[in-house]
Amino acid sequence: MSDGVASRMTAANVLEDVLHHGRSLKAALGSALPTLPDPRDRALVEAIAMTALRQRVRYNAALDAWMARPLGQRDGNLRSMLLVGLAQLEMGLPAHAALAATVDAARALGRAHQAGMVNALLRRATREALPPAAPEAAWPTWLAQQIRSDWPQQADAIFAASAEMPPLWLRVNRRWIVRDDYWNLLREAGIEATDAPYLADALRLHAAVPVQQLPGFDAGLVSVQDAAAQAIADALTPAAGSRVLDACAAPGGKAAHLAERDASLRITALDVDARRMRRMQDSFTRLRLGIEVRVGDATSPAAWWDGTPFDAILIDAPCSASGIVRRQPDVLLHRREADVVALACIQAQLLDALWPLLAPGGTLVYATCSIVRAENSAQIEAFLARTADAALAPLAAHFGHDTGFGHQRLPGEDGMDGFFCARLRKR
Repeated sequence: MSDGVASRMTAANVLEDVLHHGRSLKAALGSALPTLPDPRDRALVEAIAMTALRQRVRYNAALDAWMARPLGQRDGNLRSMLLVGLAQLEMGLPAHAALAATVDAARALGRAHQAGMVNALLRRATREALPPAAPEAAWPTWLAQQIRSDWPQQADAIFAASAEMPPLWLRVNRRWIVRDDYWNLLREAGIEATDAPYLADALRLHAAVPVQQLPGFDAGLVSVQDAAAQAIADALTPAAGSRVLDACAAPGGKAAHLAERDASLRITALDVDARRMRRMQDSFTRLRLGIEVRVGDATSPAAWWDGTPFDAILIDAPCSASGIVRRQPDVLLHRREADVVALACIQAQLLDALWPLLAPGGTLVYATCSIVRAENSAQIEAFLARTADAALAPLAAHFGHDTGFGHQRLPGEDGMDGFFCARLRKR
């Protein structure tokens, strides 16, 4: 089997797992990509899967309109393969190669008798524009209605931005190199980038590349992290020598950013999942950072806290991920309305459990990658109402829309992900 056929089959299998077996995209890619030895094939499979999931409503509408008979329940893997083919064409891959590899992959899936149909449908897609579909159509009704209720003026822009391919943002490790010097390394490697004027360590690539092609990646000079997430370090701004807790730390990007900025910080990175903690430790090792890694439940500090207050606490709370749909398009397939209610309860528990661990005069930053007010501004408003020694501290305008109880950046604004951030001081 050629590498081209293998990569298309892998992409179709990933889509099948996500669309028809309820598996998360991250988990499906995590088990599928290591089977491909060439990093270029792995990057291609990930790009195809992302594109197909973002545009699945449009693609399915085209297939349903163009086929004389709809595909049956047993044709899930064939539909997934057709989505793979349409995604490649939209990504701008050479049509002849994309069609040939996809048709051969359909045969390899045991669909030789339908290979002609696959070829005909994909050839039609090279000649005709796909029927348009409103980006909102990809969202579950309850969540689309919630977004329109929370952000009536911005809802259309949110849905449109969430269907687009996000840019690749880099975080330069200032412990080892300043941003301008790393920018020069990128230019020497033929990689174009743009800075973010109010984020000292951020660079936005004009075109995404595999991390293996980034100069000094293995040596820890740079990491991939969206600019909105990088802004959290500026919100916390712990003083030199501070004791800092990153309470829901995995995958570790924010703790690493804090350590890169100030070697004197005493940072504890906490997470409840031991497997994620091991991966996080590997990342800290690559970046050459000495961060204490601890497994524990942030809602139950008695099991792991030593009684010494923290000067600064970051709660990057579990949430609906509604602000990063363009990066995790399977969120729209798997999220349920009851999930938001359950997550809001966990978020309140985290705030209440961790606030006593903060020293007087200390700073707590609450952040999510959600754009749902119940998880964000409403959460902070309720916490302040029940917590006498908590006060909201101002943030600069570049953190996003001022909600009155924290700042909300919406998807696509300044090229960034949707992200909420509130800064609290302890009296």
